[in-house]
Amino acid sequence: MNAACIVSSDRDPAPPPSILVVEDEVLIRSVVGMYLRDCGFQVIEAGTADEAIRVLESGLAVDLVFSDINMPGSLDGYGLAQWLRHERPSLHVILTSGSPQRTDELGKHRPLLAKPYDHAELERLIRAMLSE
Repeated sequence: MNAACIVSSDRDPAPPPSILVVEDEVLIRSVVGMYLRDCGFQVIEAGTADEAIRVLESGLAVDLVFSDINMPGSLDGYGLAQWLRHERPSLHVILTSGSPQRTDELGKHRPLLAKPYDHAELERLIRAMLSE
């Protein structure tokens, strides 16, 4: 991990926010998931947009989706974001890509993080979005 998590002094009895991490690269998904768990989030992992939709349709509570753009399956990250805006409009979404041309396209899909991203920056962005 590349930075320490933001630690809250509040001991809120509410369940921790739930983050759905959608990334086809298992190692990246595992490392991000582990970091976010260490920061106090509940993390659900999915390898494709199709799998993420199945998770969401299962009724699991999710507060935010963090998704890669370039993924195999019937939808990429853009398709997942569009599905979320239509089916779950109140759900927060953060997109990421390691491809420079895809990152340029992300300009119209805010917020975004270009890979490689700093885990602490991801955490700050998640906390800011969840506090809105």
